Amino acid sequence: MSGPEEHRVVHTLKVSAPARRLYELVARAEHWPAVFEPTVHVRMLERGPGTERFQIWARVAGQVKAWTSRRTLDPDALRVTFRQERTQPPIASMGGSWEFRGDGQITEVVLTHDFAAVDEAALPGLREALDANSERELAALARLAEQPYPVEELLFTFEDTLEVPSGDDAYAFIDRSDLWPDRLPHVGKVTLTEEAAGAGSPGVQDMTMETVTADGSTHTTRSIRLCFPGESIVYKQLVPPALLIGHSGAWLFDRATVTARHTVVIDPTRIEEVLGKGKTVADARVYLREALGANSRATLSHAAAAAARPAP
Repeated sequence: MSGPEEHRVVHTLKVSAPARRLYELVARAEHWPAVFEPTVHVRMLERGPGTERFQIWARVAGQVKAWTSRRTLDPDALRVTFRQERTQPPIASMGGSWEFRGDGQITEVVLTHDFAAVDEAALPGLREALDANSERELAALARLAEQPYPVEELLFTFEDTLEVPSGDDAYAFIDRSDLWPDRLPHVGKVTLTEEAAGAGSPGVQDMTMETVTADGSTHTTRSIRLCFPGESIVYKQLVPPALLIGHSGAWLFDRATVTARHTVVIDPTRIEEVLGKGKTVADARVYLREALGANSRATLSHAAAAAARPAP
């Protein structure tokens, strides 16, 4: 008896950027949550010369799905091939490739998927989700790669670490973000929905938060958070602040410390609007490091204080 019928779909986009720059953005999967709209989190499982294996969580048709993929990277041919090892219904199999065809400043990005559905009746919905995510990913690549700045100036990571009396208590504090308006002075309002963690799967939280800045103004962000009990809480902002194209982060816990990590992509077209006339990418980097870092440090300090209080 034959298996499910395999289908192929190809998405392409011409981008005004060198092929090497685009290849590097695709090759660095750890940055995807800040670059690609659908990607929530990437957890690297194995990495060797030219190959890697990772688990990925992404939003597909409004839901968070997870799968494990193996990739082969060929920097000489500017080609990345991938194959899902563990899929989720309605996908029976999924693989494909990224190719970057160009000479000079114009590159054609070719994203190919070969896939089969568990049930052919699910094929239209699967194809629709695949089209939507592929088009978003190609658009995100173009938006970042076409900027007149080096990618490493716009995309960067920073972190702060604080000692705490109990990593478990600190985890509980960060996990219960619905209580933050009563616990954190810079949080005005939180709306939270949650799917509890299952066997081998993290809890999934959809969090909308209103943050109060030092000058009294407010801004609202929406994030998807994955909660790995006692270990980490990772998040991806679906609605980042005006100065950012993308923002992802993590709270990392061990027995006596908590680390708050941020990965951001600056939107250079909004710098003067947000920071004032004449401000530069360098100014935006300093501002973001201080503003986001200050909020994280404040949260960590309150988490440490809560963990130090004796139980009632």
